[in-house]
Amino acid sequence: MTFGHPLLLLTLLLVPAAVIAYRLLERRRARYAVRYTNVAVLEQVLGRARPWRRWLTGALALLALATLCVAVARPHVHTTVVDDRATVILVLDVSGSMHAVDVKPTRLRAAQVALHDFLNTIPSRLRVGLVLFAGEAQVATPPTREHQLVADAIDEADFFNGFGGTAIGDAIDLAVRVGVQSAGISESEKSTLGATSQLASYVAAAPPTKSSLVSILFLSDGKQNRGIVPPLVGAEHARAAAVPVYTVALGTTGNTHLENGYMFGGGGFGFGGGRLAPDPRTLSAIAKITGGEFFQARTAHALQDAYRTLGSRVGQRHAVREVTDLFALGAALLLVLGAGLAAWWAPRLP
Repeated sequence: MTFGHPLLLLTLLLVPAAVIAYRLLERRRARYAVRYTNVAVLEQVLGRARPWRRWLTGALALLALATLCVAVARPHVHTTVVDDRATVILVLDVSGSMHAVDVKPTRLRAAQVALHDFLNTIPSRLRVGLVLFAGEAQVATPPTREHQLVADAIDEADFFNGFGGTAIGDAIDLAVRVGVQSAGISESEKSTLGATSQLASYVAAAPPTKSSLVSILFLSDGKQNRGIVPPLVGAEHARAAAVPVYTVALGTTGNTHLENGYMFGGGGFGFGGGRLAPDPRTLSAIAKITGGEFFQARTAHALQDAYRTLGSRVGQRHAVREVTDLFALGAALLLVLGAGLAAWWAPRLP
């Protein structure tokens, strides 16, 4: 916690001063004697007095004073808030190997469930886009706050008609361009963002950061075997645009087979047995280069945990909020509570 006027915290000295003043007044003897004809009634009233009530009401008054003293110093707290300009681009591998059954029920279906969990976790005002890729990449949903549109596109990922293979670098490059354009680049600048050499001219080059306005959540279960842009070159493009890429390597490293025993892609049909392993080394390097984070998911449960974790991190920024009003309200409530208790417990003389 920080304070706008820290020197005003010296007003807290009023608290011990009030205690000392109270003790001095308590020691003073009464100057006047009070005559009361019915002593028995007086003894009965005083006999019901409970000292702890007096101490409690006094403590509430002192606490209210201390809270008010903190309020005048204008306290601020550091917190994380959702940035209304933040954008998350989901990138999903839909190549034929995503139908492997080592992750139940299949890799693709487990990924779809995890992405739905992610959409249910994030704030509704966070913009989300979706890029699907196999041998080529395409935008399934541009960044939007209508998360149901993204959810529908995720469910329809089975019908993606990209060329066979896995183009990791192309998918990252496309996601970077989509995310950067959604961050408020002018129309004249958007037309030139496709050229890597000009990208850094329009987006300030920065070291990797986890508080970027744009984040990419990238999932793949294979190695690059198609496409134009190498994976690490795509990562450098993301780094130049200050876009962290959080990567997830889905699948086991052992032998597995595809659902229904075959693979379908732009390249045609093929038998689905064999070693269909992800490339954690490359995906880990991408995350490291861009300032993101790498996750290894060998089960559907691990995949869901990864996306729930990401849902609580992306699209947020650090902020400082003044909480003077909360302290002032707290002081008022304490005063009202103390006064109410004092009035309730006050002895009633006949």
